[in-house]
Amino acid sequence: MHAEPNIPPALAFGGHANAPVHNGTAAVSALSHNVLVLNKYYQAIRVINVRRAFSLLCRELAEVIHIENDAATGKSQWQNLNFSDWQELSQLKAEFEPDEFDWIHTVRFQIAVPRIIRLLGYDKLPRQDVKFNRRNIYARDSSRCQYCGKKYPTTELSLDHVKPKSQGGRSTWDNIVCCCIKCNVKKGGRTPEQAHMHLITKPVKPKRSPVINIRLADERYQSWKQFLDTAYWTVELK
Repeated sequence: MHAEPNIPPALAFGGHANAPVHNGTAAVSALSHNVLVLNKYYQAIRVINVRRAFSLLCRELAEVIHIENDAATGKSQWQNLNFSDWQELSQLKAEFEPDEFDWIHTVRFQIAVPRIIRLLGYDKLPRQDVKFNRRNIYARDSSRCQYCGKKYPTTELSLDHVKPKSQGGRSTWDNIVCCCIKCNVKKGGRTPEQAHMHLITKPVKPKRSPVINIRLADERYQSWKQFLDTAYWTVELK
């Protein structure tokens, strides 16, 4: 992970006079939802949870980017809102469009969960690669064994070197696939050809974070798309 000297760590909400104080399991669930973070130049740089997003908003280190879609024209436009403005807009949305948002209900007020925030003083450019890690490999392969084609929970999956390490295979995007335990044992230290097994998809390095592709399948995160389409496909997930 690259350094972020200008992005402070998340704080507990209770230390700020205007900060939301969550109340109940629904609020706790909403606080774990995802928020896309842009740098000051509107480039997507990472995804954080709602709790950290509100921490940044309360300390005036970020603003909400709220996107409204015009049903008549099919076009969208966005608003830049500070925390107070977002509170006011939330009151209107709670009255007229409550089902369009997730909500944090507090002892003093309720506030909508933002989907996108922009850091006001962070001008670092996003990373230009997709991190090579277990989570992204599972996401790329949709948690599906690349030999038998069955989908499994991640606890029942392993990673397989298509060309075994014992035969000079390397740990790279094009030589690692998602594999169930049964198929991994069956294949052993052999290539698919040697084990008479068929690789259903040729492994390649994704052009952008495969986890982000999964998020975009959720209707709640469709507003991210216009920023991700023009980004460098570099969003890091926390």
